[in-house]
Amino acid sequence: MSLQATIYLVVGLSFALYIGIAIWARAGSTSEFYAAGGQVNPVMNGMATAADWMSAASFISMAGLISNMGYGGGLFLMGWTGGYVLLAMLLAPYLRKFGKFTVPQFIGDRFYSKSASTVAVVCLLVASLTYIIGQMTGVGVAFSRFLGVSSDMGIYIGMGIVFAYAVFGGMKGITYTQVAQYIVLILAYTVPAIFISLQLTGMPLPQLGLGADLKGTDVSLLMKLDQIVTDLGFGKYTTSVPGSTLNMFVYTMSLMIGTAGLPHVIMRFFTVPKVKDARSSAGWALVFIAILYTTAPAVAAMAKTNLIKTITPGVVMQNADPYGAESQIKYEERPDWMKRWEATGLLKFADKNGDGRIQYYNDATKNAETKAKFDAAGWKGNELTVNADIIVLANPEIALLPDWVIALVAAGGLAAALSTAAGLLMAISSAVSHDLIKNVFVPDISEKGELLAGKISMAIAIVVAGWLGLNPPGFAAGTVALAFGIAASSLFPAIMMGIFSKKMNKEGAIAGMLAGLAVTLFYVFAHKGIFFIKGTEYLDVIGGANSFFGITPEAFGAIGALVNFVVAFAVDKVTAAPPQHIQNMVEAVRIPRGSKAVDGAH
Repeated sequence: MSLQATIYLVVGLSFALYIGIAIWARAGSTSEFYAAGGQVNPVMNGMATAADWMSAASFISMAGLISNMGYGGGLFLMGWTGGYVLLAMLLAPYLRKFGKFTVPQFIGDRFYSKSASTVAVVCLLVASLTYIIGQMTGVGVAFSRFLGVSSDMGIYIGMGIVFAYAVFGGMKGITYTQVAQYIVLILAYTVPAIFISLQLTGMPLPQLGLGADLKGTDVSLLMKLDQIVTDLGFGKYTTSVPGSTLNMFVYTMSLMIGTAGLPHVIMRFFTVPKVKDARSSAGWALVFIAILYTTAPAVAAMAKTNLIKTITPGVVMQNADPYGAESQIKYEERPDWMKRWEATGLLKFADKNGDGRIQYYNDATKNAETKAKFDAAGWKGNELTVNADIIVLANPEIALLPDWVIALVAAGGLAAALSTAAGLLMAISSAVSHDLIKNVFVPDISEKGELLAGKISMAIAIVVAGWLGLNPPGFAAGTVALAFGIAASSLFPAIMMGIFSKKMNKEGAIAGMLAGLAVTLFYVFAHKGIFFIKGTEYLDVIGGANSFFGITPEAFGAIGALVNFVVAFAVDKVTAAPPQHIQNMVEAVRIPRGSKAVDGAH
């Protein structure tokens, strides 16, 4: 069987599984549509949460980012895993005890205001729609490479698959589909990593292989990788930190608190029977997430080693001159995997010196001695552009693994993107149908009418998500970090204050959410030159690119969160305190006595 036929078979079987589960788990009530009836087993909910959480960014992009950035890429590991711990410890059990379906509903009831709920819906929609762009783009990338269709067609197919199990199944269908998607994506991530770790180090566990010696040598993988990248003019893989230390710290914080504020993950804790189960499922989800997150650094390092070994063998071979012509392969002799990925546009070659060989190096290196050697060799600049998003997907092809492993990775990448897209669409749908239509515009709507509104909202959300994937806005294309920044600056502070500050009132919460969201979006848009004053960019007015202490737009969410807290408490001080029954409710939620038996219904 050919590689392409194997991919069609494996991906087709995975799609059939998802649709079959959706047919079995159709939602018949609003409780099943929004919260899977609140009866999901904690272990299964942990797997579904892990699939919901580990998006295309985790599966496809994270190892690629670490591979490109080296040590500095650790901020994604620290931010995303740390944020999940924050969510599990500080938010999940309390929100489950509150016993509502959605984050805006919690904010609306806690701050005794439909206006607060509406503002929360706006924040949720901005964050979720920004995030979903990356998922739909990931679907397009995976389909275009593995199924031989255009990325646009890939997005259309992805929309159809999600429609099949999300619109009819709601949270119930999504939950059980995500359990299957987790199994597919974790096998797709770990199986190639085990193969490649055995190839390079002889260690079956990639986590141990990362620190082990390369086969037949007494040099560790990381030491060899440091030597390879420095020979090519890059900074040391194990110590490089892009940007300032302050930016790295703020970026990590933004990812962390943004994670804890993402509504599609928080919603998962409303699907279990009791508060005890919310804590349990949070723990299980962390275990399931850790399997991928502890494997990612090994995948990144091993993929980087194999990539350079393939295209620049002279740098890796002993006693070879890394600056000689023999150190680069001829373009016409490039391996088949490069030809396949060139067709996607994510890998590009430009023969700048006309020698027909692939020069891959850092032509902007600050090392004068290395730069002089590049110039003496007649190189005219780096000739190979490798998109970070192909590292994981191309990894088994680079390592010449069996066709079935390559097909499994294709199914895993699609599972990761589709599972998170479904979770985000569920959050968007419930915010529109439950928090806007039922709670604001049509309070007396019947359960049947609300269920229909939820399904229509889901269908419209899928169309909007697909359109954004086909036409990504310039300010959000290529990154989901902005979504974390938006959630960090708007929703996370409101949820935290709602749980841990019984004196916080509605005026403070609303003002804080609006201020945090506004300052974050202003900084992002100003950085991209979208706002102008008489022909002068706002960015120039505030001092230039990343002018606020060198903080990048993707990292600015933590600053927006600080603004949210400051504004909220300032407004709270000059306005009336919340009613006493609200303060009593907050205290009861925050101190969950007898939580093992609490089901959130009373």
